[in-house]
Amino acid sequence: MSGLVRGPSELAGACAAVTAEPGGLSGGSGVAVGGAGDAALDGRRKNEILDTAARLFASSGLRTSLQEIADECGIKPGSLYHHFESKEAIVVELLERYHTELDRIAQIAVKQLKDPDRRAPAEQIVWLGTAIAQCAVRHSAAVQFTFYDPPVRASDELAQLSSRTPYAIESAMLQTLRAGGESGFIRPGIDLEVLADRICQTMLHVGLGLFHRYTAVDRVAGLLCAIMIHGLAAVPAQDAELDRSAAMLAVERVIGQWDDSGQDAQYGRAAVIRRAARAEFGRRGYEVTTVRDIASAAGLSTGTVYRTIGSKEELLDTIMSSFYEKVLAGWSAALDSGSTAVEKLDALAWLQINVLERFSDEFKIQLAWMRQSPPDAAVPGWPFQTAIRQLKSLLSQGSRLRLLRVESPSSELTARCVIELTWMPEQIVRDQGKRAALILARDTVLRGVAAR
Repeated sequence: MSGLVRGPSELAGACAAVTAEPGGLSGGSGVAVGGAGDAALDGRRKNEILDTAARLFASSGLRTSLQEIADECGIKPGSLYHHFESKEAIVVELLERYHTELDRIAQIAVKQLKDPDRRAPAEQIVWLGTAIAQCAVRHSAAVQFTFYDPPVRASDELAQLSSRTPYAIESAMLQTLRAGGESGFIRPGIDLEVLADRICQTMLHVGLGLFHRYTAVDRVAGLLCAIMIHGLAAVPAQDAELDRSAAMLAVERVIGQWDDSGQDAQYGRAAVIRRAARAEFGRRGYEVTTVRDIASAAGLSTGTVYRTIGSKEELLDTIMSSFYEKVLAGWSAALDSGSTAVEKLDALAWLQINVLERFSDEFKIQLAWMRQSPPDAAVPGWPFQTAIRQLKSLLSQGSRLRLLRVESPSSELTARCVIELTWMPEQIVRDQGKRAALILARDTVLRGVAAR
């Protein structure tokens, strides 16, 4: 599967054009002076600042200061202000570069569909998915900005850019899927609009950190697409039998205990602070949220928050430890059941859908942790490498019993891709409902969307 995809030269040219445009794209505040040589030098310096800022933002978020960007570039802050009037101006330009590249990829994809010698449906889906994933990795900081609310004092321009839906790329993916449906490649009964959203969001998610060590993005994207297209189950699993599996029932029991098992079921000031902090961390991002922000949201003084909870770090650890306790209980319930590998994967997908619907703030906070350190680093409350080992064992067992079609079941990359695909975009869960999201998970993880 991993050798399936290669980006065409015209995409490489389009991406190079985005990166190499001397003045970046619209929205910056740099001013070129002097002759053509000075303008070219200004353009190179501006791009250097943008690339440096993107790298720092990707690792540290918006807490990165202009001084840190200037120091990393080896210039004085005054030189940086020659090109950008504020940190927000840099963020705006990074978002514009990201959206512009996505739009160009969409244009290329639509153009290719009109070519009489176009690729086969599977190859075209994988090509477009790979192009989106590569774009997300190149613009990792910009992708992260779209997952959080903009700063409180953000301009209308920044607010609109950070919340902009990538309609062009979703439309291109939808047209690609419709072409596959018309040719008979994609089986009937699949909601292609929702599927297009699912594939695009999954590919954009590649830029958020789960695949730190895999620089060959085409391998990651190719494997993700192959699973969604062809499915992991050797025999297409039916909804009725999956609904009543032991793994599903075990996970349902754990979910049923969430309301009463959390610390926030307690009353008092600490619970009020935790609720406020959870919402603020999820909305703004952990890095830029201050204790003052949390106190204001809770209707308390900053001193009261410190006396009740302690530091921001202690507050985060309390919130996430409680969250991971719930997640791990569901994870263990699914894996310890007597179900088949297919049924266990299905139950894990249902667990993730319910986690996202019930604990969306904690899920967003988790993304920041995944970004700041490689996923195999110590993450409070979440034994990531243990989960990877358990999943690799499950995939190997299912492959040996010929229940799963997995090319490299013991591969860590395969396990990471399967974990990624048990995640369902929040918008789909919210708009379609949990049951529809589960059916989509079954279609894109177990059964595959291609006609067999």
